[in-house]
Amino acid sequence: MANLIMGRVGYAPGVYDMFHIGHLNILRRAREHCDHLIAGVVEDDVVTRIKGRPPVVPHDERMEVVRALGLVDEVVSDWSSDKFEMWKQLRYDVLFKGDDWKGTEKGTRLERLLGEVGAQVHYFPYTASTSSTDLRRLLEGLS
Repeated sequence: MANLIMGRVGYAPGVYDMFHIGHLNILRRAREHCDHLIAGVVEDDVVTRIKGRPPVVPHDERMEVVRALGLVDEVVSDWSSDKFEMWKQLRYDVLFKGDDWKGTEKGTRLERLLGEVGAQVHYFPYTASTSSTDLRRLLEGLS
């Protein structure tokens, strides 16, 4: 697994539903900041629990889309809403998130926990122009 990889291991978790430019931006930026990039695609039941609705695109298809980009070295199922639990499995050095997490209770907790094990959170500017939530609203308005 990732702990056998030489160099800096990065982890970019996400739902990656209705893949769009914001997703592409975070994966491109993450690729520049590590030697081995793992993308974690959040499982459908976790998405439903967190967001109150299932993703539009099923988990296995979202994993295949992310894998096909050629930007990541590995794609895994992200089975937990707690990214420190994923660290216990993957032992990544840096977690990549949009800066909409920065300063939140969840982000601050994660920074503290990862810091205790020598890992860190690296924030990228959130792509405000497009989001899966906006795309979903647009699609729902068409029906």
